[in-house]
Amino acid sequence: MSKHQTDSGIEIDRLYSAADFEKSEPGSFPFTRGVHPEMYRSKLWTMRQYAGFSTAEESNKRYHYLLKQGVMGLSVAFDLPTQIGYDSDHALSEGEVGKVGVAIDSLEDMEILFDGIKLEEVSTSMTINSTGYILLALYIALAKKQGAELKKISGTIQNDILKEYAARGTYIYPPKPSMKIITDIFEYCNTEVPKWNTISISGYHIREAGSTAVQEVAFTLSNGKAYCIAAQKKGLDINKFGQRLSFFFNAHNNFFEEIAKFRAARRMWANITKELGATDAKAQMLRFHTQTGGSTLTAQQPMNNISRVTLQALAAVLGGTQSLHTNGYDEALSLPTEQAAKIALRTQQIIGYESGVTDTVDPLGGSYFIETLTNQIEEGAWMYIKRIDEMDGSVAAIESGFMQNEIAKASYSYQQAVEKKERIIVGVNQFTETEQAPEGLLRIDDSIRKVQSEKLQSLRSRRDNEKVTASLLQIQQFAQADKNIMPAVIEAVENYCTLGEIADSLRKIYGEYQG
Repeated sequence: MSKHQTDSGIEIDRLYSAADFEKSEPGSFPFTRGVHPEMYRSKLWTMRQYAGFSTAEESNKRYHYLLKQGVMGLSVAFDLPTQIGYDSDHALSEGEVGKVGVAIDSLEDMEILFDGIKLEEVSTSMTINSTGYILLALYIALAKKQGAELKKISGTIQNDILKEYAARGTYIYPPKPSMKIITDIFEYCNTEVPKWNTISISGYHIREAGSTAVQEVAFTLSNGKAYCIAAQKKGLDINKFGQRLSFFFNAHNNFFEEIAKFRAARRMWANITKELGATDAKAQMLRFHTQTGGSTLTAQQPMNNISRVTLQALAAVLGGTQSLHTNGYDEALSLPTEQAAKIALRTQQIIGYESGVTDTVDPLGGSYFIETLTNQIEEGAWMYIKRIDEMDGSVAAIESGFMQNEIAKASYSYQQAVEKKERIIVGVNQFTETEQAPEGLLRIDDSIRKVQSEKLQSLRSRRDNEKVTASLLQIQQFAQADKNIMPAVIEAVENYCTLGEIADSLRKIYGEYQG
C-alpha cells in the first residue's frame, strides 16, 4: 500500500474515527473552532489586496481602484530600500527603488500615497519590520494632518523583526535593540493609538523560506511568546497589549493540513498566553491575517495559479481567518496587473458570497481527519517550542542558527522531492507545455529612482534643516537614555526628516546586525 503524508511529513491514515472530536465552542477558550461565536455568519473576513509599487502617486491610483472594486482594507507593500532604512537616493538603493513595493522617503510621500483616502475610514496593514517604527510615525503624522482622531485609526504594522533574522533578512539593528523598539511601539500605541495592531507575528515568511506547516506554527508562536515576555519585562499588562497582537500566516496547497494548522495555532496560542498570565479572553485569542502562498505560484502555465489561490483562500476561510489577501496569478512573473488583482479579489468575493461555506461556524469541525490532524500539528509544534524554550527562547534560537537550519533542511528536502517527482507540481515537473512569454506584465523601470531623488533634493532645500538636525539628535538622546523613542520619531517625521536619516540616527547608537 502506498504511503500518504501531508507536506509536513505527517502520515495520513486510511480512515479516522470520533476519538479526537474537538468539543469546544467557537468564541470560547481555547478557540480551536474560531475566535467569534458567529464567525462569518455575522461579518465576513476583511478582504485585503496587498499593493504598492513605483511611486506614491502610482500606488495611490491602485488603492483607489481597489477600493472601488470592493476591498475592505488596504495592505501596503514597500520597496526594499524603504524596508531596510535607506532613502531612494542612497547608493545601496540603486536598482531597487519602487520595484517590489512603493518607495516612501518622507511625510510628503505618505501624503501622496493616501491622497483622497481618509485614514479614519480605512483599515491599513503595512508590511514593514525594521523601519516599522518610522512608517507608523508617518501614518500617525498624516492622520494628525487629516484631523483624524488617533484613538479611531485602525490597522497593523507587521513589526516582526525576529522572523527577519530567521527567514527573510530585512533587518537593520541587532536583536536586543530591535526588541526594545518593538516594545516602545507596544507601550506608545497602548495609550495613544489603542485600535492599532502593534505587531503581526508572521509565519508567512517562515513558510516562504521553505518551512513545513508544523515549523511555521512552532516558530511563529515561539516568536510571539518572546514578544510577550519582552513586553512584560517592560511592565506592560498582557491583558492589554495582548489584545492588539495579531498574526500573519501562509496558506499553501495541502488543503486539509492548512485548515488544521490554523485551528491548532489558535488552541496553542490560547494556552501560551494563559500560561503567561492572560486572563482576558481577548488577550488569549489568536487573530490572524492570511496570504496565499507566493512560493506556490508558478511562472509556467500561470493561469493555473488561479486554481491554487482558490484552494488556498478556501482553506484560510475554513480555518477561520480574520483577514485575507489573495495573490495575483501573474506574481511569479511580475508585480500583479490590475486584471490579476481584480480576479484575486473576486475569488474572495465568490467564496464569501456564493459558496455557502460561511453559513456555519467551523464547518469541518468534528471531521475525524481534521480533528486528528489538528492534534498532530499541535503535538509537532509543541516539540519544537520545548526545544526553543530549552535554548532560552526565540532570540537565542535565532542567534544560534537553530531556526534557520531547521527551515533550510525542510526547504532542501522539499526541493529534492520535486526534482525526484515525488511531489508533482503541475506545469513544472509534470504536465508541462512549451510556452511563449506572457504579454502585458507590469514592469517598473529604473527611472523611478531619479524621480524620487529629485523629490528628496527639493524637500531638503525647502524644509527647516535646523529642526531636522535637532529632531535627529533628540531620537539619539531618547535611545541612549532608554526612553520610548516613538514621540521623538513622530516629531522628526513631522519636521520632514527622511526615513533614511531617522534609520541612520539609530544606526549610530545601535549599530547594524551582521547576521
